[in-house]
Amino acid sequence: MLSINPKDIPTSKLHGYLLGAVAPRPIAFASTIDKEGNPNLSPFSFFNVFGANPPIMIFSPARSVRDNTTKHTLDNAEATKEVVINIVNYDIVQQMSLSSTMYPKGVNEFVKAGFTMLPSDEVKPFRVAESPVQFECKVKDIIYTGEEGGAGNLIVCEVVKLHINEDVLAEDGSIDQYKIDLVARAGGSYYSRARDGFFEIPKPLTTLGIGVDQIPEEIRNSNVLTGNNLGMLGNVEQLPSDEAVNNFAKEHTQLVGIPTEKKHIFAQEYLQNNDVESAWKVLLIK
Repeated sequence: MLSINPKDIPTSKLHGYLLGAVAPRPIAFASTIDKEGNPNLSPFSFFNVFGANPPIMIFSPARSVRDNTTKHTLDNAEATKEVVINIVNYDIVQQMSLSSTMYPKGVNEFVKAGFTMLPSDEVKPFRVAESPVQFECKVKDIIYTGEEGGAGNLIVCEVVKLHINEDVLAEDGSIDQYKIDLVARAGGSYYSRARDGFFEIPKPLTTLGIGVDQIPEEIRNSNVLTGNNLGMLGNVEQLPSDEAVNNFAKEHTQLVGIPTEKKHIFAQEYLQNNDVESAWKVLLIK
């Protein structure tokens, strides 16, 4: 048995132990706006529901372990006292992961991750239209647990309106756990699909993905590629070079000159095997 005093190890290592042991964790996909009305969207796995009367949710945008900075979400919640918590299911998990990239302040993660901004009824932050359940919330309190990197900031929210996609409802009107197909966060690069178990998404925190908005329109508007597929494609730092694409085409002559839809089907097969680079090469073949 490994016994550890938290004060005896680096915060980064402790952080890894905590996240690896306390899992899977639900994901609060939090939408906020700053004082000027600029939207922000980011996921947080320090999250749960804590009451029904009144309906209370709490999530924590912790201070960065690396450099002790605070999240834009926390800054915005402090300034406006409003947030929308969108629920993440498997259909949007890749786009959600892309939105967690550390884009500079002012960059709209809705656009970068390819999500639709849906106006809320009771609060100013936008909802994620693709999310199966969206909670409009007022911030009742913020509890600061420390001032060092890794410290939590508990944002206590009261739900003032919720929106549920009827496609995830059972015949009796309850939420069908198979239809909603929820995902949760685990340690490292692991997630858990509630009905199927663990899977991995490479962390997008050390690089800046080009974003879904930078994907050519023909690909972005594909009738074949899903939102998850686009999220994977948008999470690359740069596209393959012309030379790399040409070499790939010489090795796969059967892909040259085929209809666009077939090209997208082949690219999707590569994405299903987590081979994003080859998927891009297929898509960029002339």
